Amino acid sequence: QVQLAESGGGLVQAGGSLQLSCTASGNIFDRLAMGWYRQAPGKQRELVASITSGGSTVYADSVKGRFTISRDNSKNIMYLQMNSLKPEDTAVYYCLGDLSIIKLGLYDFEYSGQGTQVTVSP
Repeated sequence: QVQLAESGGGLVQAGGSLQLSCTASGNIFDRLAMGWYRQAPGKQRELVASITSGGSTVYADSVKGRFTISRDNSKNIMYLQMNSLKPEDTAVYYCLGDLSIIKLGLYDFEYSGQGTQVTVSP
């Protein structure tokens, strides 16, 4: 069983930066494809970034060039570095994981965290 816990959310002004972290329990983290999705009120959820067990990354167009996803398999941690934040980035951000990268994109993942709020003020 894997449990995921996000941290690092908060309030930031537009143009600022935040780093989210996702800490995983268990011993299969290095085999998991991982990702971050966000959910804002009244908007569809969006998979903003994903990373394979080998470190290959994919980003949503809305965050390309501003967000960077990374992982440290030795520490069971995944990160999302968010720069040049915009008010439209305001959402609850969820950490997710699955043995299959395909399932992440289908929102059919096995593991997810409780979410962390990111609020970007104008």
